[in-house]
Amino acid sequence: MTETTVPRRSEIAEKDTWNSTSVFDSIEAWEMACSDLAQTITQIESFKGRLGEGPGTLADVLEALDAFVVQLGKIQVYAGMAHSVDTSDQEAAGRYSQSNSLGGRASAALAFLDPELLAIGEDTLKQWIADEPRLTIYTHYIKNLFRKQAHVRSAEVEEVLGLLGDPFGGTSATASMLTNADFQFDSVHTSEGVEVEVTQGTITKIRTMPDRELRRIAWENYSDRYIAFKNTLANNLATSIKQNVFRARVRKHGSTLEAALYANNISVDVFHNLVNTFQKNLPTWHRYWEIRRKALGVNELHTYDIWAPLTDSPAVVPFEQAVDWICEGLLPLGKDYVAIMRKGSLEDRWIDVYPNIGKRSGAFSYGEPGTFPFIMMSYTDTVFSLSTLAHELGHSMHSYLAWQNQPTIYSDYSIFVAEVASNFHQAMVRAHLLNSNPDPVFQINVIEEAISNFHRYFLIMPTLARFELEMHEAVERGEGLTADSMTKRLSELFHEAYGEAMQIDRDRVGIQWAMFGHLYADYYVFQYATGISGAHALANRILAREEGAVEDYLNFLKAGGSGYPLDILQSAGVDLAQPDPVEETFGVLADMVDRLERLLAQ
Repeated sequence: MTETTVPRRSEIAEKDTWNSTSVFDSIEAWEMACSDLAQTITQIESFKGRLGEGPGTLADVLEALDAFVVQLGKIQVYAGMAHSVDTSDQEAAGRYSQSNSLGGRASAALAFLDPELLAIGEDTLKQWIADEPRLTIYTHYIKNLFRKQAHVRSAEVEEVLGLLGDPFGGTSATASMLTNADFQFDSVHTSEGVEVEVTQGTITKIRTMPDRELRRIAWENYSDRYIAFKNTLANNLATSIKQNVFRARVRKHGSTLEAALYANNISVDVFHNLVNTFQKNLPTWHRYWEIRRKALGVNELHTYDIWAPLTDSPAVVPFEQAVDWICEGLLPLGKDYVAIMRKGSLEDRWIDVYPNIGKRSGAFSYGEPGTFPFIMMSYTDTVFSLSTLAHELGHSMHSYLAWQNQPTIYSDYSIFVAEVASNFHQAMVRAHLLNSNPDPVFQINVIEEAISNFHRYFLIMPTLARFELEMHEAVERGEGLTADSMTKRLSELFHEAYGEAMQIDRDRVGIQWAMFGHLYADYYVFQYATGISGAHALANRILAREEGAVEDYLNFLKAGGSGYPLDILQSAGVDLAQPDPVEETFGVLADMVDRLERLLAQ
């Protein structure tokens, strides 16, 4: 008997899938758009050498480029949607690859833009902006371009770097295809003999089940699949790191860390502030693991106990109930905000809701101007899934408001601010749930989820950030990376983070470098921790009913990428250039641990 049979993609009800036909109504329409875009790339290339003709010509070209970028975005979103929900679909994989190739060609075609603008000169461009109203929106873009001038190469070099985007993306794509499409995990059985399938979409739920032996075997089976392919995955990640080093050196940055943060005008001190504050506050985590060990009544706490339920009655939260509670929690932002979010969730089909065979692991918000801000996840009727949904809706509402209020050039925003919006949603919804339901068991459920989320953002991600920096620095020194050396170092870092209360299975804990595709995005992971810090600082302002806090937060969302991330956040009321918000959020975690300890004592 099988307790949970993960359905095939074809078995998922349409109402529970994201609305791909709102982007293109058919594959044929998408193919026609690809053909049209390929011709447009030729037209874009004809603009080369013309930007200096005058402000009117420059405005015409920039407007044409904006329209081109919007169409490319829609093409890539449509292809990515089908591939993400069924990585085993070879036709969808082919369209996804085709869209990435188009993206590479587009990047190469656009490579002339920045070098030609720099050649015109900053003073001339300032005058053109004053003379031509259509250029006004590009003021920040031009200012930022000249800030980065030393790292912009010739048109020929920029073209080559643009062309490298597609082949260099192969490392991430290979890791995803191997682990999401090709990996087959052994099923596990409950103590009653019920078979439970282990997939990328179900492992999150399995590790929250009360059956400890089931959790142990599932975690070992899951980890061992990665270990079996450790050498391939290690070579893949090492190649990605070498690519990052190559790009940093071509652009004449002192290090990959400097290169990654320079684009958004963020000092490397922000990274180091986060890591140092994390290490300083590790005793809070060590205290929590000892409380959890005692609550579970085990002599030794293992990694597969991290998500074990602390009550016999974990809350069951159907999808529609989750949407209701999320909307209630975000009501302080206004009825209009909530109405948009509810309609997107229940009517416009922003969300691909449930797990299916071949679906990518994890969850994400995905879209471009001209599409809905879509969400992919694997909802499992738990408080954990409720929180994931709240998180992704934070991203989607950020995108929605940025797209509504910014021109195309500023419609995107950096990861640094993105993780603020998503974690803000979670903070607000948790506060609502804890204030609206006094039942101790429910409160424990909510706090368990909250600390689990903190575990991901305030323990795993800072630990991966330390690992990522060390691996990049090793390659920068000319040293080699192997599966065993990476596993050894990451297990040491996790041992430090978990402390003596946690028993570390070094191979299975250390292999987690292979489980996080985030490591293929240069210095992504530390921004989860700065993001949750900014989120709680902003949520605390609104929960305290501080005057102007709601308006400040909504203006932050509407700003999109129209300014530097640190400046936009400072306008909203939080300064992430300083370690204070990180300290404040560790205080939130410490309060959660205290509250949990009191509830468990009852």
